[in-house]
Amino acid sequence: MKTPKGLQPLIDDGIVDEVLRPLKSGKEASVYVVRCGSEVLCAKVYKDMAQRSFQARVVYQEGRKVRGSRQQRAMGKATKFGKREAETAWKNTEVDALYRLAEAGVTVPRPHGHFHGVLLMDLVTDADGHSAPRLGEVELEPDQARDYHARLVRDVVRMLCLGLVHGDLSEYNVLVAPDGPVLIDFPQVLSAAGNNAARALLLRDVHNVRDSLARFAPELSASHYGEEMWALYEKGDLRPDSVLTGHFVFDEREADVDAVLYSIEDARQEAVIRQQGREAAEQQD
Repeated sequence: MKTPKGLQPLIDDGIVDEVLRPLKSGKEASVYVVRCGSEVLCAKVYKDMAQRSFQARVVYQEGRKVRGSRQQRAMGKATKFGKREAETAWKNTEVDALYRLAEAGVTVPRPHGHFHGVLLMDLVTDADGHSAPRLGEVELEPDQARDYHARLVRDVVRMLCLGLVHGDLSEYNVLVAPDGPVLIDFPQVLSAAGNNAARALLLRDVHNVRDSLARFAPELSASHYGEEMWALYEKGDLRPDSVLTGHFVFDEREADVDAVLYSIEDARQEAVIRQQGREAAEQQD
C-alpha cells in the first residue's frame, strides 16, 4: 500500500520497514499495521489539529502539567503557539500514560517508542492472529463476562492508584485478546486529583463496562464498583490489591443548603475584610 505521509519519516529513518495495511481511522488518529524487522506492530498516527476541534478536550485537560509557565499561558490564551503546545501535550499524554500503565501491570498494548509524533505499540490479535475484536463485537458466556468484568475493574483500580482515569472507557476501546480484555486509547486520560470531572468520568467508565458485560451476566447491573473504589481513593485507602465487593451505601441525607450558603457568605466577608486590609496598607505606604 502507499505509505501514509505521517509514516514516511519512520520509513526514511529505518524504524519501520513496511506498512502492511490500515487498521482503523478515528477522530483523533489513524492506526496502521506495520513491520519493524521481524515484528508486526501498530503505528498510531495522530491527525493534524486543523482536522479536529479542541472544544471536546477541555474537560480532560484540566490538571494536566506542561513544560513551563510560558506554555501554560499560551495554551490558556489559545495562541498559535499555545495550540501547538496543546497538540503536543495531547499526544505526549497518551505515550506517557501507556508506559506508566504497562509498568504498573495494567493490561494495555506494550509501547515500542514514540517517533516523529507516531506511537508504535503491540498489535493485539485474536487466537488466529487477526486483529482482535472490540468488546462490543463478541458474545460471551456468563462466567466469561464476570471474569472480564473483574479484570477490567482491577485495571481501572490500578490506573486510579497511579492517579489516572481513562475518561472514555467503553466496549469500543477494549480489545478482546485470547487471554482477556486489553484497554486501548489514552489521549484523554486525566488526573484523578487535579481534574474536577475525575469522579464523574471514572463512574462513567466503570458503568459503561458494567452495562456492556451485564448483557451476558445480568447481576452485574446492580454493582457499584466505581463508587466503591472512588470512596477508597478519596480516603487514601485504595491499593492495587484492594478487595472490592461492588456494594456501596449511598448517602441519602438531604443537603443542608442554609449551612452551605452561610459558609459561602462567611468566606465572602472574610475576602472583603482581607481586601480592605490590603488597600489600607497600600494607602499607608
